[in-house]
Amino acid sequence: MKEKDSNIALYRKYRPETWGEVIGQDHIVRAISGSLKAGKVAHAYLLCGPRGTGKTTIARIIARELGTSVNDIYEMDAASNRGIDDIREINENIRTLPFDSKYKIYILDEVHMFTKEAWNALLKTIEEPPEHVIFILATTELEKIPETIISRCQSFTFKKPNDAILSQVVTNVAKKEGYKLEEGGAELIALLADGAFRDALGTLQKVISFSKDKVIYIAEIEEITGAPNTKLVDNFLDALATNDIEKGFSSIEKAVSQNIDMGVYIKMILYKLRYALMLRYVPNMKKSIENAINERDLEYLIKLISTKPEYISSSTLSILLEAYQSLRNTVISELPLELALIKILNAENKNK
Repeated sequence: MKEKDSNIALYRKYRPETWGEVIGQDHIVRAISGSLKAGKVAHAYLLCGPRGTGKTTIARIIARELGTSVNDIYEMDAASNRGIDDIREINENIRTLPFDSKYKIYILDEVHMFTKEAWNALLKTIEEPPEHVIFILATTELEKIPETIISRCQSFTFKKPNDAILSQVVTNVAKKEGYKLEEGGAELIALLADGAFRDALGTLQKVISFSKDKVIYIAEIEEITGAPNTKLVDNFLDALATNDIEKGFSSIEKAVSQNIDMGVYIKMILYKLRYALMLRYVPNMKKSIENAINERDLEYLIKLISTKPEYISSSTLSILLEAYQSLRNTVISELPLELALIKILNAENKNK
């Protein structure tokens, strides 16, 4: 039964409880639900993928589908319980039979945090658990899981939901909560969520808590989340289209002065530039693009490409993507975008 308390986080309130409610992970739903219906239950599952994509949700659905009561479901966060003593406690507890279910299910989250000693202690148990015990391991960092563990589990890789899926979820939840989003608002929240259902609904909840009425405007989302104003993104693209390096640097400077996260700023530029290129080179995709962005942005992009500007190009997109990827290693947040601007407009060669 869904939790209806208004104080409950939206991602918990609307957490899927059945296979039919799971969105964006069809390949996993088909595989696991099919095997469970056929009576083929694994003794250990390994769920890996980006945060906020539904790993713990799927683990709980598996437990529910197997008829396991709350008395026989044990959840542990390995980030806080990562040592050998924690695993020894599990190894002792699994010897006892379930209270009132066929299985005792252990859901171990963030398992990449386990120590080497903890993994060694768990290995034998994972290899030969009692028939009444099922382990479900979840991680965001598969590369840190020992091969000996991976080989003993049924592994499933979760995908990030695309922005269209996220924006639809945001729209639906907002409607259920009695709110309406301005056109383009759900898309902006989806973009900021970076492929995480939990983050998308967390942002929506934050915006709802500050909204003055039942309509959520893009300006409110920008103000509350610190996302760059649409005009600030457009100004940078205009600078590229008109080969105006001063305007480009001015746009970056304004973004910095407004304490805008440079990763979000570059990402929003990338998304708009991508749609501009699609409109320019594959005009038949206009209809699908209309479903992804608001009318105002569509009109802007059509105008942007109307003169076939030299620097609204795939090479520009590639350079900006490199700038986005290099953000994690920079000591000056705006530097990658500044260097990208100089490279795109070939400013160094022009000033020789």
